[in-house]
Order: sequence, then C-alpha cells, then structure tokens
Amino acid sequence: MLEFEYSGHPSHVVFGTRAARGSRLIDAVSRVDAQRVLLVAADADRELADPVAEVLRSRIVSWFSDVRPHVPIEVARAARAAAVEASADAVLSVGGGSTTGTAKAIALTTGLPVVAVPTTYAGSEVTPVWGLTESGRKTTGVDLRVLPRVVIYDPGLTLTLPVGLSVASGLNALAHCVEAFWAPGRNPITSLIVEEGIRALAAGLPGVAVDGSDLEARAGVLYGAWLAGTAFATAGSSVHHKVCHVLGGAFDLPHAQTHAVVLPYSTALAAPRTPGSDERIAAALGYDALPAAEAIATFAHALGAPSSLREVGLREDDVDRAIELVDATLSQIPEPVSRSDTEALIWGAFTGAAPMVEVTRR
Repeated sequence: MLEFEYSGHPSHVVFGTRAARGSRLIDAVSRVDAQRVLLVAADADRELADPVAEVLRSRIVSWFSDVRPHVPIEVARAARAAAVEASADAVLSVGGGSTTGTAKAIALTTGLPVVAVPTTYAGSEVTPVWGLTESGRKTTGVDLRVLPRVVIYDPGLTLTLPVGLSVASGLNALAHCVEAFWAPGRNPITSLIVEEGIRALAAGLPGVAVDGSDLEARAGVLYGAWLAGTAFATAGSSVHHKVCHVLGGAFDLPHAQTHAVVLPYSTALAAPRTPGSDERIAAALGYDALPAAEAIATFAHALGAPSSLREVGLREDDVDRAIELVDATLSQIPEPVSRSDTEALIWGAFTGAAPMVEVTRR
C-alpha cells in the first residue's frame, strides 16, 4: 500500500534571462521588505555581482567578500558581525554554493531573510540545509531560517563559469538527484522531480561542455539544478553527501569536484538498497542498458570530469584517515555501511577504478 509524506519548502522562485539584473530583482527584494541589504559575494565574483548590486545601489549598505569553501566558522562569525555592524535587514547572495552557505550562516543566528542569486549549479539556494566547518570537521543541520525567501535564476550569470567547473557543478546537481532516490525523506513526488532533473542535466551538460557560451544549454542545466535542490531539500542526504562532507571538511577538497568523483561509487553502494532506482536513474541519463553507477561514470567521463580523488587533491597518505573518518559516519546511518564497503568506496574513488562495490551489512 502506497504511503508517504511530502513537505514543500516555502520559497519564491524567479527564473529567466536577466532576471537578476532589472526590475524583477527589485521586486524580489521588496518582497522581503528589505531596505538595508548586506551583499555577500566573493571577490572572484565581483564581475557578476556588480551589475546585480547596481540595480540595488540605494539599498546595498555593505559588501562581505571573504567567502571560502565549506564555510569555516571564523568566516561565519565575521559575516554575522558584518551584518550587525551594517544594521542589515536582509542578505543578498550572488555566487555559488559557498556564497549561499555564507549567507545561510548569517541567517542561522540573525534570522535575516536571504535573497539568493546562484551563479553555479549547487542547488543549496532552495534547501534549508546549512553547513559549517570547524577544526577540519564539517557539521550540517536543517533550519528553515536559512532557507532563502526568494531565489532568482538568471542563466546569463553562469556564462563566465569555466567549463570544467560548470561540468563539476552540474554533476554535483546530479548527485542531489541521484541521492534523492534513497535518502530518508524520499517519496514518489521527489522521485518524479529528480527524474525530470536528471533528464534536464543530461540534455544540457553536454552542450555546456562543448560550448560554454551556449545559453540555452546553461538554462537547461540551471533548471535541472533547481529541480535537484528542490527534491534534495525534502528527501535529505544519505551515503553520498555524508562521504563528501567528511572528505571536504577534513581535507579541504573542492566541493563540486569531490561530488563528481564520488558519485559513481556511492551510487554503486546505495542503489542496490533501493529497488528500481538503478533503472530509473540510468534511463533518465539515456543509458538504459547500464547499471546507474556505470551510467553515471560513463556520462561524467564523456563530459571530461575528474575521475579520481587523487586528481582533486587527496593524497595517498591521507586515504587511511579518510576511511576512518568516513567509516565513523557511515556506521551511524539508518542502514549502516560495512567497513569493507567503506574501504572499497574510498579506494575506488581515490584510484578511479571501475565503480563496483559489493554491498554487505554490518
């Protein structure tokens, strides 16, 4: 008998070319009654943030630019202090997942509303999930205060994202889709959403990989990333994200690239636990005859994505420690993963071997 619960999260989404560079942005900020806006954008994203800030020049009271991956606790504290010092009544984030994460860190303690303008395919702009890193350990949580009230998707703002990073970021979005098939809060609605998300990513990412200026392809990927984040916000995280959070926090690995590398291996481990997910993921990607893990690896390889943790900065000397840290996390999830499976996953991802993991129980 079919039984499930579905909870949609309350955010207003605006999607369209130049949506963040005109009157629709003003309308979005007015929606949260903001008059004193703290802009959060990294120095590296100034070229993207400047035209957005220009639209709101009379309302921007300060600019916080010390954005770093995985939101170190000291960055969160500095951002919160900047919001208080500026007497801000709202936060506007322009950038990728780290930028959105910094804005969320402000909202977590101040309750200030966030208006998010994502320039990558991270998806965190539509989730109530926050993450902070302290002493090499990344902690995550769920709190509706951090969920951006308004999200503005402007595909044109992704055009300057380098192709390699675009591919990795798109595969990060794919990870949100794939994980939603077996995460604790999965339900028939989230599965439908992510199937459409996978199809959009499968259609758009090859175009971006070939021609980074293909606005139509980028719009398709951004649409897929929105669907991915929307479903992930309800379904929650499981094996894949727990592995990547541990690796990213402990070894300061690049977020999107780490997700791109680990996804085939986490899928090989998790998909057999959820009947039917293999077929649906592979079919949505366009590889009906392959298991999902193999389909993802084949798709990622065709895009030129990194294929091993060694490539993205993990040293062989750190592999044993990585296994210890990941095993300590995966041993605590509702369906715990065995030590041998953790070892196979980490070594496979480190070397780039074929993603074949034998699933055993603790």
